[in-house]
Amino acid sequence: MQNTTARVSPLFLGLVALTVLGGVLSTFDGDGLRVTGIVLLVLGGWATSLCLHEFGHAVTAYRGGDLAVRAKGYLTLDPRRYTDPVLSIVLPLIFVALGGIPLPGGAVWINHHALRTRRIESMVSLAGPLTNLVLGMLIAAAVQLVPMPLGLSSGLSYLAFLQVIAFVLNILPIPGLDGYGAIEPWLSGPARRFGEQARPWAPLALFVLLIGVPLVGRVFFELAYVVFGLVGGDTVLTYLGQSAFRSIFGFL
Repeated sequence: MQNTTARVSPLFLGLVALTVLGGVLSTFDGDGLRVTGIVLLVLGGWATSLCLHEFGHAVTAYRGGDLAVRAKGYLTLDPRRYTDPVLSIVLPLIFVALGGIPLPGGAVWINHHALRTRRIESMVSLAGPLTNLVLGMLIAAAVQLVPMPLGLSSGLSYLAFLQVIAFVLNILPIPGLDGYGAIEPWLSGPARRFGEQARPWAPLALFVLLIGVPLVGRVFFELAYVVFGLVGGDTVLTYLGQSAFRSIFGFL
């Protein structure tokens, strides 16, 4: 098996450090420090998870035959490698900051012709959202099993819920999202051509429906909460974390 080790980007380590700093500040008693800590914890943790999501795609593709992902720097966890920094990092963070649905982050360009089987192609697409699901499960488990101050537990719970939302969103079988990427190798030629044509606008149409049609948004979030409950998430702590997070932006 090829060696998949690569030097971890200092920028990624900086995001981790920012997340840890936020976690520490969230344990303080003062409202200002606690809220600031929750904001840093959630934003830093979300940016970190964006890198891990794309790394999941890349490392699965590398093991499946696309060795070029290493040369492209995808295995370094460097956020600059995952397409445009504004579209891939800044806009998703803004959507999280506004308390809305977190946009999918970046993207890694995979040479699908280098992948050995259709099954591997599907696994590459699924690796990203499954990374979010695992992160959500681990964070929720930490909140349940490790005694911690309310600020830290509520901030982590909200971060865990964002991971679950990202999983549910990305797993939808819609062109442009990972769920469609998982089934695309198995579709007929005409269906794949239609998917290619729909890829640029289908995710945007989905977000318009989620935001503009209350029924669609409600069904989506109800599904997210069901999954969140299955992974052990605490909805009360999540609400407290979200409220504290949004308060610093004036969206009480």
